[in-house]
Amino acid sequence: MGVALFTLGGTISMAGHTRGVESGPVVSRLNGADLAAAVPGLDRLGTTLDIHDIDAVPSANLTFAHILTLVESASQAVQAGACGVVVTQGTDTLEETAFLIDLVWPHAEPFVLTGAMRNPTLAGHDGPGNLLAAARTAASRASHGLGALVVFNDEIHAARWVRKTHSTSTATFASPNTGPIGHVIEGHARVLMAPARRRAPYPRPESLERTRVAVHTVTLDEDADLLTAIAEASQGLVIAGFGVGHVPSKLADLLGTVAERMPVVLTSRTGSGSVLRHTYGAIGSETDLQRRGLINGGLLDPYKARILLRLMLAGGADREAITAAFAEHG
Repeated sequence: MGVALFTLGGTISMAGHTRGVESGPVVSRLNGADLAAAVPGLDRLGTTLDIHDIDAVPSANLTFAHILTLVESASQAVQAGACGVVVTQGTDTLEETAFLIDLVWPHAEPFVLTGAMRNPTLAGHDGPGNLLAAARTAASRASHGLGALVVFNDEIHAARWVRKTHSTSTATFASPNTGPIGHVIEGHARVLMAPARRRAPYPRPESLERTRVAVHTVTLDEDADLLTAIAEASQGLVIAGFGVGHVPSKLADLLGTVAERMPVVLTSRTGSGSVLRHTYGAIGSETDLQRRGLINGGLLDPYKARILLRLMLAGGADREAITAAFAEHG
């Protein structure tokens, strides 16, 4: 058995509303066989492609349940002999689904995610090239043990670090803190560095469904009442703070109170770089907030921090275990 391809819709699978009519808005209409047929050279991959069409939905509609069900199906494919997995999906949430998969994927076989920024009705459609590069990466022994990977624009990114950095560019996926861990060169996956695998507990479905974790981005002249309302409706909170992990001083007492009853993780809204631990000392600084009980998110961006916190809470982790998990992953 070769590479297992799972399709979840997204721009890579979109075409006009009616077959043969390629003008106007596009919708998901192409299945896995259609995608494979459009890729020159896929028949020379050196292994077979086993296609599984899943729900063709915009990635904005994906849920934890969708992705965990996908992981189970992909795991079954690996247990049946697949040498790797490729998933095509929309790019809007790909950085988040990739990290979720990476946290729970139990196999050495690579789990590769890809998609497209230009739909097949446009000149320069990037879907076929991305799919071919992803399949080559999934089939390569060099990718084993690396967990979930994102392959776009012939670059190989670790799920832990990758981010969507541009709304329309075909080079949107980047890893600001590390750069790509490898490249697809002349048809071969070349891995230049191997990130350490860090897994999280697999959540209980019933617990995951009732676990609410919110992300709140701190802004200029912040409204404390809004933050209070968000916290009251949540079991966990991720704060996307200014710079290295700062908030307005008027929020410090409130966040300390919230942190007494639930985990509050401090991250940076900047998109790269780490939250600091003991450089600044003013009220609302990273040092002050940690003293009040906030958990340092390290290098994890707010969206990935939310995924890890929700998994930990759904798995029944206490504050000590959650703090340790962020020390390890962040």
